[in-house]
Amino acid sequence: MSGMNPRRLLTALALFLSGCTGASQNYPSLAKRPIESAPVAKLSPPPAPVPADAALSAEIAKYVGQADKGAAAFDNAYARADRAVGAAKGASVSSDAWVAAQVAISALESARNDSVSALASLDTLYVQRSNAVADGKAGGGLEDIDAARSAALGLVDQQNDRIDAMKTRLPQP
Repeated sequence: MSGMNPRRLLTALALFLSGCTGASQNYPSLAKRPIESAPVAKLSPPPAPVPADAALSAEIAKYVGQADKGAAAFDNAYARADRAVGAAKGASVSSDAWVAAQVAISALESARNDSVSALASLDTLYVQRSNAVADGKAGGGLEDIDAARSAALGLVDQQNDRIDAMKTRLPQP
């Protein structure tokens, strides 16, 4: 393998360096512009949240109660389903114990219907109220609905996680 030709290296170096010595260009100044010295306007804080009126508060409370009722029903059904899944541990797919566990899981999913329904109703209520506030037909209450939605969503997510964990304990077909 032969070494690199020094003449080629010098030619290439000369070409690269000639690109650096081209004509000077007029770049914008980095000095402070007048707009950068202008006073900064202070933003006013967002308006304080308007609490829900009595009718909206009652509707929110109804859905919160429904979600809590669904959570209690889920917890009661969970104990039965947990026992059925435990009894089906090691059982083959389609065995009596496995089918009983599947039925118990189905009952568990049905027991949470009130929680899921309450979450859906709170979602709908939030959208309706948001539209009414945007149209100027209502004032506030969104924060109250959102807090109830978050709590109901937490219940439903927890229920989903518990059901999924239970299903993983059973052999799958």
